[in-house]
Amino acid sequence: MQNINPITKQDYPDPDIIRVNDTYYLLSTTMHFFPGGAILRSYDLVNWEIVNYLYADELDGASNEALAFEQNIYGRGMWAPTLRYHNGTFYALFVSIEAQNTYLFTATDPLAKWEKKCLTGMYYDASLLFDEDKVYIIHGNRHIYATELDLENLTAKEGGLNKEIFADNSDSGLGYEGSHAYKINGYYYVFNIHWPRNCVRTQVVHRAASIEGPYEKKILIQDDCGLRNKGVAQGGVVDTPDGKWYGFFFRDQGACGRVPFLTPITWEENFPVVGSDYKIPEFEAPASTNPKHKYEPLYTSDITENVNGCNVIKKQWQWNHTPDSSSYSIGENTYSITTDKICTSIVQARNTLTQRTYWDKCSAEVTVDASHINEFDHAGFAIFSSCYGQLSITKELNEYYLCLITREGDEVFDGRHDTLQGNLIEKIRLDSPIIRLRIDVDFEGLKDIARFSYKTKKTYESLSFNHKMAFKLDHFCGCRFALFNYSTRRIGGTATFSDFKYTK
Repeated sequence: MQNINPITKQDYPDPDIIRVNDTYYLLSTTMHFFPGGAILRSYDLVNWEIVNYLYADELDGASNEALAFEQNIYGRGMWAPTLRYHNGTFYALFVSIEAQNTYLFTATDPLAKWEKKCLTGMYYDASLLFDEDKVYIIHGNRHIYATELDLENLTAKEGGLNKEIFADNSDSGLGYEGSHAYKINGYYYVFNIHWPRNCVRTQVVHRAASIEGPYEKKILIQDDCGLRNKGVAQGGVVDTPDGKWYGFFFRDQGACGRVPFLTPITWEENFPVVGSDYKIPEFEAPASTNPKHKYEPLYTSDITENVNGCNVIKKQWQWNHTPDSSSYSIGENTYSITTDKICTSIVQARNTLTQRTYWDKCSAEVTVDASHINEFDHAGFAIFSSCYGQLSITKELNEYYLCLITREGDEVFDGRHDTLQGNLIEKIRLDSPIIRLRIDVDFEGLKDIARFSYKTKKTYESLSFNHKMAFKLDHFCGCRFALFNYSTRRIGGTATFSDFKYTK
């Protein structure tokens, strides 16, 4: 048997998955990163590629989305989406925790531009359910509700169903949430994440013959797959063209983030079943519906690609918060940032360009040209989260220095107003403002260690400090590689990044 889990080996939390004819599509939480709502495509449920985003450079258009006035939307933004296909139209729905809005995006072609609408009401961790001529939204935390929607008027349907269908009345650490709802063979199913006390995080499923209930509950998965207390849960199910069923969920994998897991599903007395004793079994990879297809990797060593004669940022990259196009520029595989605000640290910097790290080991390197930064600017390469580690070039009295600056996982940050500076670990005088920087990442066995080095002449010099990465709820995502430039005294300095290389 082939060990195919974890799937993607990158941070794609809260996945929802559908099949349209021979093609599978995946939508995942992207929070404060832009473009947002990454849409992935597969023909075998194992190999995936990014094909589009729901939205480009803004969602709510609020000032905190743009890191203005020391504000941010870390750990918020776009949460827990639902993806469905009905009568020729693709539907993607999710909440913005920051704006307290529920967004509905639609498209007839998932690779084209999606249309954005806003529903009246806030539907937490929602799932769309199309049922003949009706459409419901299943939503809530601990208390799970079914609400009939009026899609034409983008509101709850007047006189339609709007009731609690089941609830978690226990003292569990995490009540039912992350709903994924389906109607299969005449039954209504709602899949939820759940975390009972003194137990691994669990995936449960409720079933009823009517949308209103009553619902029966069964455990579907109670398995950490070898990472203690990192239970596999929250996601959906999908069938293959030949009638097989699979579940697609995620597991916490330390600082790498929340990474998808695939499992076969069988049916017993009209209930879905995973393995024995709720454990994910070994299994053969599903057959591909398009075996000749060549997938573009989920990571890239290119910063840009040429589209219709223009250089654009490749799809594997995302900005931290909304970018400001007036203060960055791109060339052929180059990216430049000109600072436009004063910052105390990288978490406030505009136009920081990020890429997901890769389980269980990966590395990346980039050449940074800091010739045109201002005094006391910081331009460089980071492993990025709230407890970041950065290699940055700074300029002081016309001399250039390489700084290793970190924040540790046991420090306390005010996520809504984060002005805490990092800790200067090492400072090295440079002979040139142009330097090649490298970060090596090791997640294996939850080590979560980042190591830093820089190139002098033909060899790399390693710094002795090993940075301990962490997954924290303030940013609520895995650590990423990041290209950044920020000013601490005077704006207008420019740094240019080139010759990026990603190795896994």
